Amino acid sequence: MSATSADQLGGRLGLALVSTARSNDSAEAEFVGFVTARQQALLRFAYLLTSDHHTAEDLVQTALAKTYLSWGRLRDRGALDAYVRRIIVNENFSLWRRPWKRNESPSDELPEAGVSSPETHDGDAMWRIVQTLPTRQRATVVLRYYEEMSEAETAMVLGCSVGTVKSQTSRGIAALRSAFAADPGLLGGE
Repeated sequence: MSATSADQLGGRLGLALVSTARSNDSAEAEFVGFVTARQQALLRFAYLLTSDHHTAEDLVQTALAKTYLSWGRLRDRGALDAYVRRIIVNENFSLWRRPWKRNESPSDELPEAGVSSPETHDGDAMWRIVQTLPTRQRATVVLRYYEEMSEAETAMVLGCSVGTVKSQTSRGIAALRSAFAADPGLLGGE
């Protein structure tokens, strides 16, 4: 290879590296913009799935880290919310498969009491009943009625069929109705 062709190759390589660096900067800025705009909604969604602020924060952090790693390969920017929510749902399901989670055991000593935040729904009777639903039913109820997603959108986020969304939502709503029928005082009724 002659000196001239090496210089030309080096010049093209330098231009390619500068172009890649610029596209990485714009992609990173785009990702930061997405996180800034959607982080609170994703945290709320994760909290509604888990009923625990710390687990919700972990799920969102994991989902955003996985999204960042695949950011350059994501083509449909309109489906980013569904993509990240799907990661959150999958990670939530995976938590219960992990051996350390199965090995947790209750102890005689209670940990120090935490400070409750004003955002908690512990005093809300409806929320306490929703927390008792199985994971899939809770996910469909939260997505359908809290996040106001359609059946098709919910199915896409959960990675299941629309029929599964309908059946899980129906079972979840039936469980909520029976809980309130058993104790009408839960919603301030007589």
